[in-house]
Amino acid sequence: MSPFDPRGKANRALLVGVSEYDVRRPTPHGVPGDLPAVRHNLDRLKEVLPRGRVFGASEITVLRSPYQHDFQRALRAAAEEAEGLLLVYFAGHGAIPSAADELFLQMRGAEIYRGQDSVFPGAEMFTTVLTMLAASDAERIVVVLDCCFAGNAAYIWELFQDRRRVLLLMSVQANHRIDAGDDDTPTPFTARLVELLDQEGGLEFSTLAEGLRTRMRETGLLTERKQPWEPLSRTEPGEDVLLSAHPVPPPPPPPPPREATLPLGANSRPPGGNSEPSTGTPPPSDEASSTPPGGARTPPGGGKHPRPSPVRRIWLVLVLVVATLGLGSYGLTTLLASDSSCAPPLELRVLTDPDLEPTVTAAADAYLTSDENTDGDGCRRSGITVYSAGAADVVTALRRQSEAWQEPHDEDTNPQRDIGPQPDIWIPASGADVGRVTAGQDTDNVARLQADEDPLAYSPIVLAVPDDLAPESLNARVVPRLTTLLTALRGRDEKAQVRRPDPEFADAALLATMGLYGTGGTDPARAERQVAQAGPPSRTAADLLCALPDDTAADARTAALVPEFLLRTGVGCDRTTRSPRTAEYPGDVPGIEPTFVRVRWEDADRDESARDKAADRFRSWLAGDGGRAVFARDGFREPTGSNRPLLDTEHVAPGVLRAPSPLREATGRHAMDMALERYRGANGPGRVLFLLDNSGSMGSLWDGPSGGPGLLKQSLGGLGDGDEYGVWTVSGTTGDRRHETLLPFGRRQRRDAERAVDGAKVKDAQADPHAALLAALDDMRRRGTDDDRPQLIVYVTDDEDDDRLTGGDLDDVLDRARSAKVPVTMVSLVSGGCDRGEPDARISGTSGGRCLDADDDLGAGLTDEVARTGTGED
Repeated sequence: MSPFDPRGKANRALLVGVSEYDVRRPTPHGVPGDLPAVRHNLDRLKEVLPRGRVFGASEITVLRSPYQHDFQRALRAAAEEAEGLLLVYFAGHGAIPSAADELFLQMRGAEIYRGQDSVFPGAEMFTTVLTMLAASDAERIVVVLDCCFAGNAAYIWELFQDRRRVLLLMSVQANHRIDAGDDDTPTPFTARLVELLDQEGGLEFSTLAEGLRTRMRETGLLTERKQPWEPLSRTEPGEDVLLSAHPVPPPPPPPPPREATLPLGANSRPPGGNSEPSTGTPPPSDEASSTPPGGARTPPGGGKHPRPSPVRRIWLVLVLVVATLGLGSYGLTTLLASDSSCAPPLELRVLTDPDLEPTVTAAADAYLTSDENTDGDGCRRSGITVYSAGAADVVTALRRQSEAWQEPHDEDTNPQRDIGPQPDIWIPASGADVGRVTAGQDTDNVARLQADEDPLAYSPIVLAVPDDLAPESLNARVVPRLTTLLTALRGRDEKAQVRRPDPEFADAALLATMGLYGTGGTDPARAERQVAQAGPPSRTAADLLCALPDDTAADARTAALVPEFLLRTGVGCDRTTRSPRTAEYPGDVPGIEPTFVRVRWEDADRDESARDKAADRFRSWLAGDGGRAVFARDGFREPTGSNRPLLDTEHVAPGVLRAPSPLREATGRHAMDMALERYRGANGPGRVLFLLDNSGSMGSLWDGPSGGPGLLKQSLGGLGDGDEYGVWTVSGTTGDRRHETLLPFGRRQRRDAERAVDGAKVKDAQADPHAALLAALDDMRRRGTDDDRPQLIVYVTDDEDDDRLTGGDLDDVLDRARSAKVPVTMVSLVSGGCDRGEPDARISGTSGGRCLDADDDLGAGLTDEVARTGTGED
């Protein structure tokens, strides 16, 4: 399908940039600060857009640092006036209440309050923007967002009913903050946006999106989470639009003809000196292609724009010179600028295990430009979006929540929000995951799985031991049981520690847990104490290896249970030089086996045939030489066979054995489910004490699922019937009691606890977090005197009264936290509460707990923390 060409129609461009804000930090409720770079964004876009000949200068409106009502007025006017293309650009601060939640575009008067009704006063919800744009008669609408959390708009776009004509371009992936760069230049994303818009020739949306991804990748810039900065885009299949059409300058004139040496009437050469005699027909093109100035302008379809050979260009000039006698210079420019282009390719969504995401992403990138994904015209056949989610959550969603995944019905169960869009392809780290899903699927399941019989590759789970603690004998590195390796490690150093990632989040950690528990009826609680640590485990094996060097002493004496391939790929993320590691191979731990699974959804047959063909092509490439090369480069082994040799035997990572034998075969679904069940109940019933700030400042953060009581109630799903818990409300700064008991400590049904929390009220008083935390730590230390049951303190607050957590008061709390040995999870309902050096961060870090603030997904994060302590299902 050809892209929509808006030239000659009534087009409008609304350029909105908020560089100045009225309420800034350290003022309470202020945004992080001004954004001087945004001024340059608007200047450059205003200069470049008219040159693209899609928008006239009078069709471009620039709105600098508007208030919310000014923005709405300008957006309404642009929507009403546009008939062809409507472009809306926003640069400024972006904010979200929590991950996978509404995106707020913060205008000049924006403030930060967190609650259901007025989450960000002075900011515009992206849902509102889309709704206002839907009222426009414009044939195509392009929205460009250059702000923190821009990628969160993708989820909102996917839920929007009238999204066919809306093409969305986002500066960064979801849940990531970004740096605006230097004050004297445009922001990094818009700088590259402008470069592409100012290139010669035609530029479609798809080409622009692909070019931005490439250029941002080449910069090596990172988000505030220290992850590669990746722009995103969203369009419906087949939708594209021309954004600029710079004229292509004509080729230089031919050199003057040589003096005639032949008699008049004899065959003569055409101007330019072609050696072939003229027949009145231009010679055929040699199909050469060239790259326009400024770099390749290859659209997602991968299309090359064929340009005539030098000989043919001469003939073309002669024809065009004659044509311009009737067409004028505009006709000449139009003919010269005309070019072929590729339709946007069908997009495949690939969901994978978090440990596998870097490798699968690399494979997808390589496939996109491969011959197998390119048609005869040089266009890409398909695009690919790779994303990951917690392995246990994915299994649960495909097993019991596929209907809600296809069409969410309520706030609590929404896989689209918690995991991501419905996948076309799933690549779990173990083929047993497929059996885990299909064996327990609901009767109303709407997702059908088709898994390949053989995995794509293999990597054993190893105990990565610091070289100084590794055994000298090679035979001691390959043993039947993991527990034997752990005993030998502590025999070499009694202070040696072992760490394992989160078994709920990645399959590799769950497989390691199977070896940790063994098959002889080992007590899971005793086994878990071998890998116990302060605070939550790392989400992925790569995260674990990157976190260890933060403490040089701990790094030198800590072994890690991780997939072997990370000894090759997981070495470039640490900020300091980490201890080199040696792999030890336990024979009772199954390895990871990436498996290709096609996911088919009921009532998703609009482009079923094309999607099947695209998935089959990608499967064939992954299982063939192309995919094999990527898995080899990342340190994987042969997918089948008894010895499973390395795919790349020439570049073996230090510490890796070429042929450890035997390697454990694949595991079964029952063994994985049993290991996860035993892990969740490893320490028996737990104890949790919730502290809920109900001081006056919490009034705007009280109602709704993202308010204080709402978050607390969500987390109760992580507690079971055998767990004990209680709730205190915290307000008042005088007298003997700085808190009140809302829910007495004990075991109870969840609905009874929720009813009690619903009865909590905000008081016209300040809070004393210093006194409340001291009392809570003393109470929990007393309760844990006679047993080893897991315990946790949760403090939910807006940090309005954290001036009582400074100086000696903060030192008191930190000292008590060290002695009580009870983790404290601090939950701040405002942004920045967990920044380095803040009281919340120091208290949670000292106690071994976790700090969550409004930049995190508070609901999911708090529920995870409570679930680690309790025995509930969530």
